[in-house]
Amino acid sequence: MDTPKSKKMEVIVPAYRMHSQSFLNVLDGISEEDALKRIENKTNHIVWMAGNFVNMRYALGWVLGLQEQDPNNDLFFQGKALDENKKYPTLADLKKNFHEISPKVYQKLLEVTDEKLEEIFQMGMNIPFIKETKLNFAGMCIGREDYLCGQIGLMRKILNYPGMKYDVDENIKY
Repeated sequence: MDTPKSKKMEVIVPAYRMHSQSFLNVLDGISEEDALKRIENKTNHIVWMAGNFVNMRYALGWVLGLQEQDPNNDLFFQGKALDENKKYPTLADLKKNFHEISPKVYQKLLEVTDEKLEEIFQMGMNIPFIKETKLNFAGMCIGREDYLCGQIGLMRKILNYPGMKYDVDENIKY
């Protein structure tokens, strides 16, 4: 495993890498058609969930100093509500974006310093027990990714796909 500069990243880095594996595994085999299905018009579709996951990667990169912009930011920024009147990208496009941004963010996670992590980053949550720092934003991103993979996993079952596998592709280093 790569060693992060900040000991504070020793929990975030392996979680990030495992989420990369989970993201690809949970989307494995899902058709583009099924990825746009909603359940009783109450749920987000898988494309929205996957897009929000990728958008979290771009957001984390931005907070850590990357200048990369999510090409689908207008659809997913800050968990923007699904809009059935808009055209969403394909899963293939989202996976492409995922593979482009994820190694860059991973590198930033390895390089970030304690000082940078302690910088204030206003998230607008206004929760008294959460200090709004870049470190806590990274933690929130990891939590969001976990949640989204779980939601997609549930959609897999509802749409009659087998459950997600926990295979690890050791060639994916981010």
